[in-house]
Amino acid sequence: MGLAGESLVEANWLQPFANSLLQLKQRQRELGQILEHLHESSTDGLSARFDAEALNNAQQKLHDCQEILDDRLNELDLFSRRVANLSENLYREVIASHMRPFGDGVKGFGRMVRDLARQLGKQVRLEIIGESTQVDRDILEKLEAPLTHTLRNAIAHGIELPDERRARGKPEVGTIRLEAFHRAGMLSICVEDDGRGIDLEDLRQAIASKQKLDPEMVARLTENELMEFLFLPGFSTTDRVTEMSGRGVGLDIAKNMVQEVGGLLRATARPERGVIFQFQLPLTLSVIRALLVEISGEPYAFGLTRIDRILMVCRDEIFAIENQHYVTVDNRNIGLVSARQVLELPPSSQEEEEFLSIVVLGERNHSYGLVVDRFIGERDLVVRPLDPRLGKVPDISAAAITDDGSPILIVDVSDLVRSIDRLISGGSLSLIQQDKTKNTTQNRKKILAIDDSITVREMERKLLENHGYQVDLAVDGMEGWNAVQMRNYDLVISDIDMPRMNGIELVRQIKSHPRLKSIPIIIISYKDREEDRLAGLEAGANYYLTKSSFQDDRLLNATIDLIGD
Repeated sequence: MGLAGESLVEANWLQPFANSLLQLKQRQRELGQILEHLHESSTDGLSARFDAEALNNAQQKLHDCQEILDDRLNELDLFSRRVANLSENLYREVIASHMRPFGDGVKGFGRMVRDLARQLGKQVRLEIIGESTQVDRDILEKLEAPLTHTLRNAIAHGIELPDERRARGKPEVGTIRLEAFHRAGMLSICVEDDGRGIDLEDLRQAIASKQKLDPEMVARLTENELMEFLFLPGFSTTDRVTEMSGRGVGLDIAKNMVQEVGGLLRATARPERGVIFQFQLPLTLSVIRALLVEISGEPYAFGLTRIDRILMVCRDEIFAIENQHYVTVDNRNIGLVSARQVLELPPSSQEEEEFLSIVVLGERNHSYGLVVDRFIGERDLVVRPLDPRLGKVPDISAAAITDDGSPILIVDVSDLVRSIDRLISGGSLSLIQQDKTKNTTQNRKKILAIDDSITVREMERKLLENHGYQVDLAVDGMEGWNAVQMRNYDLVISDIDMPRMNGIELVRQIKSHPRLKSIPIIIISYKDREEDRLAGLEAGANYYLTKSSFQDDRLLNATIDLIGD
């Protein structure tokens, strides 16, 4: 109430200040009239004495204007500082009025832990640290279900039975620590137990046995990637379904809630020493720290908690695999996607830049590099929900007003990642440089190589790129057909036996299309049979080669024969 009264007093300061500016305006008008008089007298040849008086009068008026302007600028500067401090204090008080101690939201957890432990024949003590830590009441209400599931998971899977703990040299009573604290402008909550922990090799076997990934890929997963599987819906490390565990629900609910409020949830495995689940959440849902970017001439905002990193990448560092562009970051390939295509925005009128501005977004095991026009900077934005009559706006979560009063849309990262997945699975993803191809590559002949073997695709790409051609890749006939419709190619090289659409069907599709039928086609197959060669040539292929042609110059000679160097 005191701050509100101060703000009212400060607002009343503005009217007298505006009146003084009106006085300044009047003095400037008088100065203008004197200067005009002076000009007329000089053209009419009046006395020098009159010119001197008018000039002195003008100089005096100018001096008065400068003094008034200096005083008012000083006053305005002081007022600006007072209002900024007042607004900051008022904002903090309003935020504080919406805060509650962390302990208010976790009062019932102690009894829940005791009851559940007794039911499972275990002895567990819950330690709560940071009960006085202030938490936004909206976040505190949303935390109840995720923390409940995390605690139940720690009791059911982590804490051992008393006999097992004695055998391992541990006290019979297991301990779960629930701690809340503020760090780096975020709310951090840790759930830590001293149980058996997670054996990473057992986790690898569980992932492989549930056929989440093939065994070779599972063997290459890092610790962080392995732990992410704990948050997948339907995934459980135990095969025995009980009332408490085994259904694969719980941690995925916690992950979803954290993502809804723009936070992060990570798990750290400590074999024989327990597991740590760390929640990182915004202090309040009413204000977010955001990165502002420009896309097609319009500003958009990304919550900083949903961004892995931002990059400025030279176009020379971008490479194409499987008909998609990538950039390597920390020995990891990040797929690049144009923000304009995902948001269905028109091309930007901005001139081509040597470096691309990329926002790296992560959602569970998916990471994408979203290419934007440019970075604007970081801002604190007051979140304003969209009108409910609009329904769910695709890829947008809310709006905000910038310092100059213009509106800005806040991107829903989870929805955006789902939109990117749909574009990729539908085969309609455009290449990043489709509308911004460098002058150095515009004159290079473009070739589309299609084969379901990654080894063959890479051999073809390296062979042709070493001789100056620009090569895109596709994994089967259907992806090749989509690619040839989206981009202009000088030559298509295709395998015969491929899933979804084989090479013969692809050749017929291309040759029956009025715009594409002039594209030359080379078929390359393992089979060196006369009937296959005839089928390919009858469909419209210009050459039929076997894959042994990689060992000599036949593929290269056929390419030069069809489209030149």
